[in-house]
Amino acid sequence: MKNYYSILGVTPDSSNAEIKFAYRRLARKYHPDVNPAGAEIFKDILQAYETLSNPQKRLQYDTINGFFKTREEKQHTSSKQAQAEYEKNTSSTSKPKDEFSKKFNEKINDIFEEFSKPKPKKEKLSPKKGSDIYEEISIPLKDAVRGTERVINIMHTTQCDRCKGRKFINGAICPSCKGSGEKSEHRKITVKIPKNIKNGTKLRIPFEGNSGENGGLNGDFYVKIKIEPNSRMQFEGNNVIYNIPITPFEAVLGGDISVPAFEGNLSLKIPAKTHSGQKFRLAGQGLKQNGKVGDMIIIVHIEIPCSLSDDEIRLYEKLKKLSLQNIRENLLNE
Repeated sequence: MKNYYSILGVTPDSSNAEIKFAYRRLARKYHPDVNPAGAEIFKDILQAYETLSNPQKRLQYDTINGFFKTREEKQHTSSKQAQAEYEKNTSSTSKPKDEFSKKFNEKINDIFEEFSKPKPKKEKLSPKKGSDIYEEISIPLKDAVRGTERVINIMHTTQCDRCKGRKFINGAICPSCKGSGEKSEHRKITVKIPKNIKNGTKLRIPFEGNSGENGGLNGDFYVKIKIEPNSRMQFEGNNVIYNIPITPFEAVLGGDISVPAFEGNLSLKIPAKTHSGQKFRLAGQGLKQNGKVGDMIIIVHIEIPCSLSDDEIRLYEKLKKLSLQNIRENLLNE
């Protein structure tokens, strides 16, 4: 057992004030913030002060290590004198001479009995899972169908490397985490986005959340997928609704047209005299999810090219002269 009085440079007869003064003097010299090399010495100093500054702990320490007798010697001597005087002045019916010793021994026994009592067990902290992290990312429609990868930079909380989450080092607040027991840092995580993902889908990346406590597991990382709007295409279940433009001559004459799709171009046969808004179905060309395959519903829209050559304009002028039908004639009767 270490001599706590020697460590603090005091004696068993020193008062609490003297012990406190000695501790402060040594702390200014050996505290790790002032003297990093004195960490082990300061640990003994702190342990000695915590014991001797507590009356109950000090009494137990003195009794076990033999310091109790030295501090009680004067009191014991004066007690003997008082006992002798008492015996001199009392009659034969007075208490026995060893009454004082009996009480003294009872006091010592009480001290040992108190010291030998089993200490209450410290409450064992149960493991706690770390908190989850949530992020939302936007991807274009083509990436939602084809699948892709994204690198996401998140703020990640982990256990402090220096204090290991205990928040204190040698009785002082951890200077690295400022007593929080954790540290925050940016971390890049690569998220794989599967094919044919739907808008609003949440992807779970296990154990990539914040660190757990008391040995608990890390939390999870959740990524919510938002598909950017597309004016030409939208989803209805596993079906793809695709609005594509066709030229006036394609609508009138018909023929095979090439339709850009996710896995390459598709061929679509347009019948002659096709009107704007007409729908065509390409079976099995929709989304593939949960063992089901949707269709692609193509809606054609007759559009005039933004740039026309002089020859094209002359042909439209000729067509205007040849056209005899008024297509707006019966609008009110429809």
